[in-house]
This record gives sequence, structure tokens and C-alpha cells, in this order.
Amino acid sequence: MFKNLANEFKKFAMRGNVIDMAVGIIIGAAFGKIVDSLVKDVIMPPIGLLLGKVDFTNLFLVLKEGATPAPYNSLAAAQEAGAVTMNLGVFVNAVISFLIVAFAVFILIKAINELQAKMDKKEAQVAVKTTKSCPYCCSEISINAKKCPHCTSELPAEEKTTKAKKK
Repeated sequence: MFKNLANEFKKFAMRGNVIDMAVGIIIGAAFGKIVDSLVKDVIMPPIGLLLGKVDFTNLFLVLKEGATPAPYNSLAAAQEAGAVTMNLGVFVNAVISFLIVAFAVFILIKAINELQAKMDKKEAQVAVKTTKSCPYCCSEISINAKKCPHCTSELPAEEKTTKAKKK
């Protein structure tokens, strides 16, 4: 039973979609770290400076003092003292990171959908018909043929076909 389960799992894990998903998760995690750094190290410092030199990583409320009484100079000091804190700055950073990632995913999905629509449109375009069947021997012949090369029959004159005519 275990061997059968292992074989089923192996088939599942080796399917292309699972491998693609794994690659996507790994790249997504790396992208998340880049966005997190972008928010913490690039975006939030100027915003904090504009708002009166506020360091968002240390923006917190003390709900219950720890072993050492307040005030705490940083979030790390409050946590080290065992204080219960509401970490507003960390939350704001997480929200901004989420919005950036969500926007990037939106742009990516939009581009993929546009590409898929273009591909579908190309497939939907009508192909130019280049051959026809001989009405006498049913062989495939050129659409411009006046005489069948297989049975040598004279072909009836047909009205001109347009390029938009479907196969």
C-alpha cells in the first residue's frame, strides 16, 4: 500500500504544473524579500522623515509593561523586557509590502491575459485554403488546378474563393 502511495505521489510531483508551481513559490518568496526590503529600507524612511522623523519599525503601543518598566526606546527593547506591544509600524510595512506585491501580480496577470488573447486571436484567424478535393477521384489537389493530376479529369469552373473562406 505504501509503495502504491509513493508511486502516485511521484507521478503527481513530476507533473509539469507542480514543478512550475514550485518554481513560482521560490521566485515569489525571493520577490517578497525584495519588496520587504524596498518598503523597510527605501519607501518608509522618507515617509517617516516627512512625518516628523518617525521610525515605522519602532512605531508601537505598549499594552502591558514587561519586567522593566516603560518607556522603551525601541520595539526590540520592549520585547526584550517582555512587554506586550501592538506593533503598528510593522503592520504598516506589511500592508505596503502586500499592496506592492498585489500590484505586481496584477500587472503580471494582466500581461499574461493580453498575451493569451493575442494567441487565441491568431489561432482564430481563418487559414487560407490552398487545396480542394477532386470531385471525380477525391484526391487532394491545388485549389488553382483546372485539371486533376491524378485522374486527368477536367475540373468544373468554380467561382473565385476569398481568403476569408474557412477550411
